[in-house]
Amino acid sequence: MDLFEFPGAASGPDGPVCSAKGCRVAAVWVLAWNNPKLHTPERRKTWLACDEHREHLSSFLGVRGFLKDVVPLSEWEREHSATDG
Repeated sequence: MDLFEFPGAASGPDGPVCSAKGCRVAAVWVLAWNNPKLHTPERRKTWLACDEHREHLSSFLGVRGFLKDVVPLSEWEREHSATDG
């Protein structure tokens, strides 16, 4: 997967943007999640979040038991560029 290729996430001229509905602010967080009824335990889907929407999106996933990790986008990119490249 390309560094800025987040399924379902929009990308603006300066990179990925927040996944919150209607938000066009640059993403700074990656919310890694999975739905245990649909995904294998190791699979991670991602949502992106700006600072303003991080808590709301985390809570939405958390109450459903889907949220696995929240990391800064820059850290996610570093970790995945090392394994993808």
